[in-house]
Amino acid sequence: MQTKLYVGNLSYKTKDEDLKTAFEEAGVVVSATILTDRETGRSRGFGFVEMETEEGAKTAVEKLNGFMLDGRKLRVDESRPQERRGPGGGGDRGKSY
Repeated sequence: MQTKLYVGNLSYKTKDEDLKTAFEEAGVVVSATILTDRETGRSRGFGFVEMETEEGAKTAVEKLNGFMLDGRKLRVDESRPQERRGPGGGGDRGKSY
């Protein structure tokens, strides 16, 4: 079963391929994607790696959490489902205090 991992604290210069290469040491990588800002195209400093097996994902967390990549210590964790937000994307707009 494929397992998706959250990867945080990425350098802005790290590319998808760099991420994939680092995680291939732990097992077969299905996909590696760094999220980018819609307007600027700049990295948002985090991404997701999908490992082919649960075992590979566990190995990746053990080996790569705290691993230095492009001068930054990675934070690697199993991805959790995104929390639902209310209408308008949240925030305090429209509230009076």
